[in-house]
Amino acid sequence: MAKKISMLIVDDEESVRDSLYNWFIEDGYDVQSAENAKTALNMIENKAYDIVLADIKMPGMDGLEMLKRIKSIKSDSVVIIMTAFATVDTAVQALKDGAFDYVTKPFDPDDLSHLIRNATKQIVLANENENLRSRIVTLEHVEDLIGNSAPMQAVLKEVERVAVSNASVIITGESGTGKELIARAIHANSPRRFFSMVSVHCGALSESLLESELFGHEKGAFTGAVYNRKGRFEMADSGTIFLDEIATISQKMQIELLRVLESKSFTRVGGNKQISSDFRVICATNKDLKKMVDLGTFREDLYYRLNVVNILIPPLRERREDIPILVDYFIRKYCNAMSRNLMTIEPAALRKLQEFDFPGNVRELENMIERAIVVGNGKEIKVKDLPLSGVAQATPSSVESLDDLEKKHIQIILDKYNWNISRASKALQVDRVTLYNKIKKFDLKQPN
Repeated sequence: MAKKISMLIVDDEESVRDSLYNWFIEDGYDVQSAENAKTALNMIENKAYDIVLADIKMPGMDGLEMLKRIKSIKSDSVVIIMTAFATVDTAVQALKDGAFDYVTKPFDPDDLSHLIRNATKQIVLANENENLRSRIVTLEHVEDLIGNSAPMQAVLKEVERVAVSNASVIITGESGTGKELIARAIHANSPRRFFSMVSVHCGALSESLLESELFGHEKGAFTGAVYNRKGRFEMADSGTIFLDEIATISQKMQIELLRVLESKSFTRVGGNKQISSDFRVICATNKDLKKMVDLGTFREDLYYRLNVVNILIPPLRERREDIPILVDYFIRKYCNAMSRNLMTIEPAALRKLQEFDFPGNVRELENMIERAIVVGNGKEIKVKDLPLSGVAQATPSSVESLDDLEKKHIQIILDKYNWNISRASKALQVDRVTLYNKIKKFDLKQPN
């Protein structure tokens, strides 16, 4: 076995201890022995044994009392009780107190080996599950959340505080500030982290598609529905659902969403069976939802249902001191991705970045660094490698609408990758369907 299973044999008879010790050493176990319960408990305090094989009749403390003490020290220890005086009552009591099983003396070698193999399989499976949980936590870790500035540290503290609760969260901020990363950080630090976080980009879907996406559909519900399909709410059971661009959903969908949030149940499109799902909802928007409520375009009851906690992400221009560490992170990220030697950035180029207002926020900075690494020829990113020349500094009076900025940014990325949708969607960190919908929305055209 890759990692030896440790075993402690506890019996007041030396002949039994020696025979079992030699037996399981030959089978590849890490074996130690003790002549009484007191000695065994002292050993268990200093070492976590995977399997304890304990006699029930011993001087002083008996095996059943020792079993209770072991379980109080390490609840997942596998304890097997041995005795020459088997009764139904003692067997039942041992199992009630947490024993893995109960064997009688004299032992049948094959039966005891089979029992130990079963115990070993359980231990290995438990260890694999624990390792998987650790890997999930590592995979869910959101490393792109970078910032030492006071505004960003305040956001991270809020994330830590709200993650342990089950409260609904609205994340607000300009486009490109990293709202989905914040949502992932909340999920990754929550009790739901071992289940899925399911994301839905509401603004990229029509009302009918969004309804099918959220609730699922039954076979034959509409043209093209050739099989039953689970919706995102169903997929998010025990986990988190992230609704991006929540401000774009229609009045009808607002009513449907409110009903689902209140009952945690729904029916698939074309179905009549009620489906329950235990999910946490996190939303994101770059719009002022409270203003939309005042204008009557967003339901007040839905707003208050969603807005239990509000996290506002500051734009990059309000935390310029984070730009150097973000630049360093993105350089490392894209040099590794492109198998390039690690580059640096010249001081003049870094100063230019710190002076720029970044209307596209962190996403725009990331794309600038990626472009600079692609076009740069040397070991250092220079001012000429950055797409800053001829770009006026943004001021409150000169900033274009967010839609205009998004349109220009998508056009730049599409042109950069020669309209390769797969590469462009990866660079924009959206799926292909979302990118196709954005192209249609902004009526973007491929150059001839």
